[in-house]
Amino acid sequence: MNKSELRKIYKQKRQELSFDVIQKLQENIYQQIYELNISNIKTIHIFLTLAKFKEIDTTPIIDYFRSKNIKIVVSKSDFTNNTLTHFYLEKDTIIELNKYGIPEPKNAKQVSEKELDLVFVPLLISDEQNYRVGYGKGFYDRFLANCRKECKKIGLNFFKPIAKINDFNEFDVALDLVIYPKE
Repeated sequence: MNKSELRKIYKQKRQELSFDVIQKLQENIYQQIYELNISNIKTIHIFLTLAKFKEIDTTPIIDYFRSKNIKIVVSKSDFTNNTLTHFYLEKDTIIELNKYGIPEPKNAKQVSEKELDLVFVPLLISDEQNYRVGYGKGFYDRFLANCRKECKKIGLNFFKPIAKINDFNEFDVALDLVIYPKE
């Protein structure tokens, strides 16, 4: 299937998940994250949850990495050129919703993509080659293309990867790993 078909299908599938099912799926995902080898990780980037889209709640992930003294970075979206700007998320950072309902930092210090050791990437679905379908604006592909080669890219998803996305292109960045609930 192509990205637009998959986007429609998996947005609907995610909306159909009940609160209880989401809690169970998230616990499985969190456990896998807690088991990752983070010995060389100093700075991670993570998305702030879009609750209206039933995204994975990243708060426990943020809390976990903070407890390990790892710096947390989050982004602001620029819809004029579909890019992300990155900022440290400190305990006193104010988070506000932008005009699109996306949570963003308001009083934070900017940081370069080159500082990141690990990026957690939101997605709707991925394939077995670790290509992803997001919301379709290319924010993360532009962002990931600017990260260091050594930076690990991990997708977080409620659904098992499909066999293949038919219309990925040269601008799509494959992830190093996709974490989804295992039985």
